[in-house]
Amino acid sequence: MRAIVFDFFGTLTDPAAERDRLAAFAATARSLGVPVDRFTAAMTGSFPRRIVGAHGGTRDTLLAMARSCGAEPNDDRLTAAVSIHHAGAEIVRRPRPEALGVLDGLRAEGYLLGLLSDCSSELVEAWPATPYASRIDVPVFSWRERCRKPDPRLYATVAERLGVRAAECWFVGDGGSRELDGARRAGMRPVLVTNVAYPDARQLRTDPDAFLPDHRIPDLSALPALFTHP
Repeated sequence: MRAIVFDFFGTLTDPAAERDRLAAFAATARSLGVPVDRFTAAMTGSFPRRIVGAHGGTRDTLLAMARSCGAEPNDDRLTAAVSIHHAGAEIVRRPRPEALGVLDGLRAEGYLLGLLSDCSSELVEAWPATPYASRIDVPVFSWRERCRKPDPRLYATVAERLGVRAAECWFVGDGGSRELDGARRAGMRPVLVTNVAYPDARQLRTDPDAFLPDHRIPDLSALPALFTHP
């Protein structure tokens, strides 16, 4: 095994940060001058389209969401809303406590590190400035690739860009987007991060209940020992 491919939200990020998403949406809604409940519903309902780039970048996306709420923000208001929205997205993607140290340790062991994330434009636009960027060799984003997990093209893409076969990759994720089943079908070895310390996180898991990954771990701190003694 030569490479480890990670999911992003709830795997590298702090699962508790998901609780801040609605507050972040509310701040953006207020900056756009639209009702919070309508904006939140628009953002939630558009998620499948936003993560494959249907609305473009963050500025165009927020304009589309505002219009769907019956508003037409001017350029200054839209610019301010983009800034506020990016600030909220930064809070939601804060690293889980052990994540950065684990990534550094795995790189030191010689593993290639990849990322496969179902994400909208905010993460892609901010990626170079995140603490993850210098630690991940190959990031693959659904927004940029125009398809989402468990599409087999995503798994093939990240393996190819890492320069390895899919069979030489572990895939580590919390089970959202049916990602672990997709990884197994692609030929990778899946590892479920159960996030047992975060009871609310289980509701975000969409892999089939009958799916049994190769390994289950409570959090990322268990990864180094797992890969040393598979």
